[in-house]
Amino acid sequence: MLEYAQHLTRAPWSVGAEEIAELRRHGFDDRDIHDIVQIAAYFNYINRVADGLGVEPEGFMVRWEHGSH
Repeated sequence: MLEYAQHLTRAPWSVGAEEIAELRRHGFDDRDIHDIVQIAAYFNYINRVADGLGVEPEGFMVRWEHGSH
């Protein structure tokens, strides 16, 4: 699930039937997959909005730099 969410985040254009099949092999059903996609997409969306508006993270949060994770 986490590998799929990461793939969806970093290279959404390359997600295909094989990734969906892999989730199913691990016991995820259609609703589970839908939920994974919705949650990952929402977090990606809201982070892009915050970044685009220059919103600074709260003091307790550490900003991730590209390539550091």
